[in-house]
Amino acid sequence: MAFSEFMAAENQTTGIKAEAPEKKLLHQFEKEDKGWFQAVIFALVIVLLLGAGGLTGFFLARRRTAGPFLDGETTGEERKIVSGPNEVGIKDETAFPDDAEGRLEINDFSQVEEGSHKLIRPYGESQAAYLSSTVIDLNQYVGQCVKVWGETFSARQAGWFLDVGRLKVLDRCPEGI
Repeated sequence: MAFSEFMAAENQTTGIKAEAPEKKLLHQFEKEDKGWFQAVIFALVIVLLLGAGGLTGFFLARRRTAGPFLDGETTGEERKIVSGPNEVGIKDETAFPDDAEGRLEINDFSQVEEGSHKLIRPYGESQAAYLSSTVIDLNQYVGQCVKVWGETFSARQAGWFLDVGRLKVLDRCPEGI
């Protein structure tokens, strides 16, 4: 008796089929229709983020920015804005405590790569003060002898780096220039 005949006879007596079950390589998963719920959640998150950004911008725009003349520590008299033919800027000795005199030139970045301008002072190029300004357009005074008031900042290359807040055109250059 062959094996297949034996199995057929066995199946008849026990009632068990000996056929191998059919195996599927790909299975179908049940789809639940949750797409609308995820879309609603995503839309709500976007709306909340846009609203938070808008409110942040609104409150930041209404806030007074801090600066040398809006920090609340100075009175109206101390932060007087000067705008005349020989003097421009903010007349505030507490915000701009440092001063220097010399001839104003554009910084060509050949020696020091800091500051848009430089102030040539007595005793040569090594004593130059390198300048920038958020208050005054220094280009209007290039080539003139001036006195500047500002705040000293640390620098990588410049011996003296000054943010100018006030400038006065001098009648004559300091001696040695």
